[in-house]
Amino acid sequence: MVRYPLNGRPTAFFRGDWFVGKGVACARLRLGPGKKDIAEVFCTHLHAPYESEPNDSYICHRTAQAWEIAKLMRGAAERGHVVIGLGDFNMVPLSLAHRIIEARAPVRDVWRVVWPDSSIGAHINPQEKARGMSVPSVAYNLERNGATCDSVFNTWRWDKKEQKMLDKGVDKEVGLDEADEKAKRLDYIFFGGGEGEGARKWRVDEVRVGLTGRHPELLCSLSDHFSVEAVISCLPSETVSAASSTTTTNSPTPSHAIIPQTTHLSPDIFTDISHMIHTYNARERRQRRLRLSHFLAQVSISIGCFVAIWWSPNYVSFILILLSTLGLSAGVIDGLIGGLFVSSEIRALKEFEWEIENARAIARSEGVGEETWREGLVGKVEAERGDVDEEEIGA
Repeated sequence: MVRYPLNGRPTAFFRGDWFVGKGVACARLRLGPGKKDIAEVFCTHLHAPYESEPNDSYICHRTAQAWEIAKLMRGAAERGHVVIGLGDFNMVPLSLAHRIIEARAPVRDVWRVVWPDSSIGAHINPQEKARGMSVPSVAYNLERNGATCDSVFNTWRWDKKEQKMLDKGVDKEVGLDEADEKAKRLDYIFFGGGEGEGARKWRVDEVRVGLTGRHPELLCSLSDHFSVEAVISCLPSETVSAASSTTTTNSPTPSHAIIPQTTHLSPDIFTDISHMIHTYNARERRQRRLRLSHFLAQVSISIGCFVAIWWSPNYVSFILILLSTLGLSAGVIDGLIGGLFVSSEIRALKEFEWEIENARAIARSEGVGEETWREGLVGKVEAERGDVDEEEIGA
């Protein structure tokens, strides 16, 4: 188990991300007798976005977590092992975290291998609306878009009144042709076939959304997310070149070769990430000052309360002791958060920034500059955000 360095905040106890401990569960499975016939599996759950970007206060956490799991998957590929990364990534296709994973590790999102024109978010989101697609049905989202979350087909996404009726045994029929404009894909399978001479080549034979059934007695969906399932098989080496030259359409072909992507993160993307780190770092330093100041102020107030007890009648003394105890308890908690948690998070931010700066320097030395980036990623940015002027893209 590998714990993420940036892992939420303990003060958000009502959300619980920090307390459950986000990380990556790692396992190795032997596929054959060969030394490198090993598959490394990485299962994760990235931090949830509780606000829409760019107001998401956890975007730095999720970006850092995507960076960390990409490092783990890249290391497995460099060892010549098959790489499988899966779980709830709490991101939409072609988002920053999604691009980081596919650019920093030799893996592919298997759903987009089969369905490259699938949605890049819920239909109500601006980046998906910009594509000009019609409102998808439940069936289309399940079969083509791979929607796993917020579907009207999932009872956990019904409103409270409908859920209460379901608790009483009154079900609501949802047809597959019903409009499903809020559904999106947050769950992924990333796959890579290893690197080096003699490495196996692979293909995606089938991808599908699963776990769509109901509990036979409770009538509720089995989870608040549907699953993503894939069938992947070894691709004979002589067919790799033919598969890579075949144009993939929206209709699945008999096999889809997993050809490594050639996209890169440009120095400009690294600059955006660095700015994100600096913004969050400033927030955390401000939080540390406020929390430690609260602790010191509360210590002073408590001392004053205890001194005042000497000249106070009994009932006033009781009030002073109560206020001092409650106030000092809150101050100590704030002091521990500011002195221990926030300080450790600032150290993690420094390490993340150091890695970003090194990666940016390497990208520049390899000639991955503004022109290369625009050729490779402008289309993706426009698909996500609609018409974006050149000045905004370069910012």
